[in-house]
Amino acid sequence: MTAGFRLLGDIEGRVDGRPVALGHQRQRSVLVVLLVEANRVVPVDQLVDRVWAGQPPHRARETLYGYVHRLRRALAVMAEVDIVRQPGGYLLSIDEDLIDLHRFRDLVRQARATDEDATALALFEEALALWRGGAFAGVDIPWLNGVREVAEKERFAAELDHTDLRLRHGQHTDLVAGLVSRASEHQWDERLAAQLMLALYRCGRQADALAHYEQTRLRLADELGIDPSPALRDLRQRILTADPELIVPVPQPVKPAAHSTSDSQLDLATRELAMAVTRQWTAEAETRSLHRPAPVRVRWSTTGRPVSAAAAGTDVLFGDIADVAAKFRALSVRQLVVLGEPGAGKTVLAILLTLGLLADRTPVEPTPVLLSLSSWNPHRDHLHSWLARRLVAEYPGLGNAGAYGPDAATRLVAEERVIPVLDGLDETPPGAHAAAIDALDQAIAGGRPLVVTCRAEEYETAVRHSGAILARAAVVEIEPVELDDAITFLTARRHLGDTRWQPVVEHLRHHPDGPLARVLSTPLMVDLARTAYTRPSSDPAELLDPSRFADRAGIEEHLLDSFVPAAYAHRPPPPGLPPAATRYEPEQGRRWLAFLARHLQRVPTRDFAWWRLVQEIPRPTRGLVFGLPAAVLFAITGLVVAGPMMALVYGLSTAAAGCAAHGWGTRPEPLRVEVRFQGTATRFLIRFAVGAAISVVIGLAWSLPVVVVLILAVVFGFGIGLHVWLKVPTGADRASTPAAAHRQDRVATCAFALSVALSIGLFYAFTIAVSQPSSGLGTVPETFYFARALPAGLVSALFGWFAFRRLGAVSYGLAGFVVGGQAMPHHIPLGLGLGAGALFGLAIGLVAAQSRSWGAYLVTRTWLALRGRTPLRLNRFLIDAHQRGVLRQAGAVHQFRHARLQDHLAD
Repeated sequence: MTAGFRLLGDIEGRVDGRPVALGHQRQRSVLVVLLVEANRVVPVDQLVDRVWAGQPPHRARETLYGYVHRLRRALAVMAEVDIVRQPGGYLLSIDEDLIDLHRFRDLVRQARATDEDATALALFEEALALWRGGAFAGVDIPWLNGVREVAEKERFAAELDHTDLRLRHGQHTDLVAGLVSRASEHQWDERLAAQLMLALYRCGRQADALAHYEQTRLRLADELGIDPSPALRDLRQRILTADPELIVPVPQPVKPAAHSTSDSQLDLATRELAMAVTRQWTAEAETRSLHRPAPVRVRWSTTGRPVSAAAAGTDVLFGDIADVAAKFRALSVRQLVVLGEPGAGKTVLAILLTLGLLADRTPVEPTPVLLSLSSWNPHRDHLHSWLARRLVAEYPGLGNAGAYGPDAATRLVAEERVIPVLDGLDETPPGAHAAAIDALDQAIAGGRPLVVTCRAEEYETAVRHSGAILARAAVVEIEPVELDDAITFLTARRHLGDTRWQPVVEHLRHHPDGPLARVLSTPLMVDLARTAYTRPSSDPAELLDPSRFADRAGIEEHLLDSFVPAAYAHRPPPPGLPPAATRYEPEQGRRWLAFLARHLQRVPTRDFAWWRLVQEIPRPTRGLVFGLPAAVLFAITGLVVAGPMMALVYGLSTAAAGCAAHGWGTRPEPLRVEVRFQGTATRFLIRFAVGAAISVVIGLAWSLPVVVVLILAVVFGFGIGLHVWLKVPTGADRASTPAAAHRQDRVATCAFALSVALSIGLFYAFTIAVSQPSSGLGTVPETFYFARALPAGLVSALFGWFAFRRLGAVSYGLAGFVVGGQAMPHHIPLGLGLGAGALFGLAIGLVAAQSRSWGAYLVTRTWLALRGRTPLRLNRFLIDAHQRGVLRQAGAVHQFRHARLQDHLAD
């Protein structure tokens, strides 16, 4: 689907060439303002002022909300576009290349930056072709009139630059008519006058060139009282003297374009990465209800702990969650450590800091990227290597070398195009905290920007015991939530007449140091309290009962216990899911979540990766569950072609291989690919030829008829060639999600299984039905055919290595050797052979599918559902838990919304 907005002429939105209904003029004005300010927050008051020109109607905000609602519905057909509510305003999230105004400006910037004249000409032509008339036609509001004037001036400047290039390349003849028309519109522009004079002179019209100079001189003198500029007078003199340099343009030196191309690719990667991060964490902020109506106010200040370096300065920093981005920008060295107690709001602060830095990011600033540190092992990975890997994992489009150049993620890190915002230093492997601090300090020693969060006690312990420290970083600590801020948050969403919280408020004011007040000193507990007592039938005054809640620990346990039932109270489903899909009972939700929490505790990690759930099946059981179904199919194949003894050989050899490989082998992680056919024809033909050549060699070795060899050539060629259609996602403007990773690996798994099943299954069918007893490998013996067993074992070992690495190569290599060497001196009917080939292909395809993450997950979730550990539709449950705020998304993995909740459910 192609979508875009056209502002340089009549205002239009289009999807696949069809117009999108954008509503009446006032509603279109709202959209135009957001489009002009794309990917930047426009405050509501500013939006109202711009749309109504300082004369808003009564209830202007409500009217604006209605416009935005209707625009969201109209733009729902555009997957790339979303109007996002932000603190105090709205942000239109979009790839700016989809808006012709921004596309025009970007193309002009590229044209002026390149050293290649041919490239610059093409870029200017593409930019100017976007104009279809006057900008913003049909919308007349004072603010937009000013924007229109600026845009028209930018267009005129681009036209002048474009004309200079064309004159330099001898295109004066084609330019004259257009320059004459333009000069009549811009009678006082001396640069344009000079261009027209030069074009006329080069066309042999010296007199006309001098006449135009005289007209310009008189007009400037009569109407402005000034003389032409020295440059224009000099050009007149050179025309009078027939300066030969005016006839033949002096060629300009051209520098190699490789560097600028690489830079422009990296610029594109940086810009699209910023869009992806904005979308990702804006959506997550909405899911966490951080703006309903506002997050708990969190204050922070320079820590009093002995964890800061003297070089970091002695200035005392302080602020709250709203100004952390501005305070970070003001640091002389942009390195910041945020400490806090469990539940203090470190992750929320990191999210809002990231969004704050993105809100007014300039094109030359690095892009903040928020990543969880839980997968970093400083003993094994350099920070920059780990960062580059995580960038590709979280934003797979960065692997598109055609769009962004080779190793785009590595170059983004190396060239400081990103600001790592690293959440959870305390979640690195136990015993590695001190090493992590030291590794961070080495990686940012040159003043590279960095933000890292950590639990205060763990950070202080690591610094005190090891002496490791971030030498230039400011270290701040989140303060306890103030009582008034907690009360404001708890009562912010109550309706008029709701007094349920009043006894709690009075108690807190009279007992500011009591157990309940201490509990409500962290944002986590304040949020849990509001969630637990959201329903009108609930009574938060029960928290004041000393017989039930005598101390802080008792209140916290109660709030943690109450969270899941409150989160799973029945409510309408999110868009895209039918009502029946989300009707989980609270007890069901708690049981399944508790299992997932215990799974993470056993691994141990904070990241729930669906492809690692297979570890919940013990290795011996895993080997049997995964290995036996395929072995049964292999055994049936042996029974069909040669009777019980062959069935026993096939079944036992493949069962042993399958149990070993599936139980103890190593599976690759999910592949992040999507199907794309464009631009793959040449590589497909090359791979097709390789596959066909392999089939010809094998077919001749097995003395297969020519017709059969040709059929196998097509099948093998297709089986090997189809993988060129699996390519990394095209753009870096979308973050990975668990659902996307699941979908992408499903495509890769099906392609792998299909190619293996078709190729091997058909080959097996023909070898047992039409191959000759005497072949290029010798005469078939009566019992075991070593000459055929060896190549069969090698091919099977190669398959095993690709599927399960070393153990797979050994186990399936031996199984292939045994199965491939079974002598069958007598043919079976072709029909029966094709049936046996189908069974054999199905078996090997099943092995291939289960060797991939998606195939293993499919079996695992079915196994766990049958045992009551998880729902059968586990993916849907996880999406629902994320929508309910129980889980959060961090790239392709889920996490519990807080480590304390995970630990509580696991106990």
